[in-house]
Amino acid sequence: MGEGGWLVLFLVGQRLAELALAARNTLRLRAAGGVEFGQSHYYAIVALHAFWLMGLWLLGHDRAVDPYLLGVFAVLQAGRVWTVASLGPRWTTRVIVLPGEMPVACGPYRFLRHPNYLIVILEIAVVPLALGLWGLGIVFSLANAGLLVLRVRVENEALAWAAASARRPEPTLANTQPRR
Repeated sequence: MGEGGWLVLFLVGQRLAELALAARNTLRLRAAGGVEFGQSHYYAIVALHAFWLMGLWLLGHDRAVDPYLLGVFAVLQAGRVWTVASLGPRWTTRVIVLPGEMPVACGPYRFLRHPNYLIVILEIAVVPLALGLWGLGIVFSLANAGLLVLRVRVENEALAWAAASARRPEPTLANTQPRR
């Protein structure tokens, strides 16, 4: 196994740890009344990432890693940690929003609406390029772009729905009585 194999094993371990964190946060969000959007495309995203990792392993496990692109990947990982930490218990691999909660506006979310997707876009391109797998990088970048168009639209709708439910006052005795 070459350097590429170690890089892919790192990615697999990272993704498995993220899935465990996401599962825990998903349970908490649902218990708090979280509403999920876009369930129909979730498994397509999981499949895309699984096939990307398999392709990296099959084609790149015995390859050297470009040190410059490995540095870019390391910067992306710092961005990934910053993004996940900024969302805290609201981070998950699914689109789940809490009614009445406004979108997170700290960390990288001060600058971008969807920083995690930018990081994923760059990772899906940079890792294959670091292994000299240009074709794999192009194919999966195109497939990911198609899924992210749908995903970002769904997430924007979910965030708008949650924010709108925050602006609607809960019915109380004072605001449900007819005016005289």
